[in-house]
Amino acid sequence: MFVDSILTEKGSTVVSVSSDATIGELIAALARHNIGAILVCDDGKVTGIVSERDIVRHLAGSAEGFRAQPVSTIMTRSPKSCRRTDTVEHAMGIMTRGRFRHLPVIEEGELVGIVSIGDVVKRKLEDAEQEADALRDYIAS
Repeated sequence: MFVDSILTEKGSTVVSVSSDATIGELIAALARHNIGAILVCDDGKVTGIVSERDIVRHLAGSAEGFRAQPVSTIMTRSPKSCRRTDTVEHAMGIMTRGRFRHLPVIEEGELVGIVSIGDVVKRKLEDAEQEADALRDYIAS
């Protein structure tokens, strides 16, 4: 089971902003697309990622003028990533060790998608159900 199987099912559309977009624009994009994290891309390359948690942490420190600040002030720079050919278990391990929930998928330096911990767990559950069905069929025959 590979990351590509998740992207094939969910698609490879990725919402992103540039690092000089305002935090207000970023928040609007998160709300408009009903997502929990957004990639920061400059010149076609992933330069960071911002999650809802990043926004909350920053707000706890200083809320004055928050929405007008550039995204670069709160983004996680150089986020970890995976490839389409990585196993779902590998992607899950990266997210678990790093304690984050979103992982850009990059091939040959180009962004091709993003997977979330929810995508990974859903795929693992589907595979477990298929395995259980196969075992039931094997026992019944």
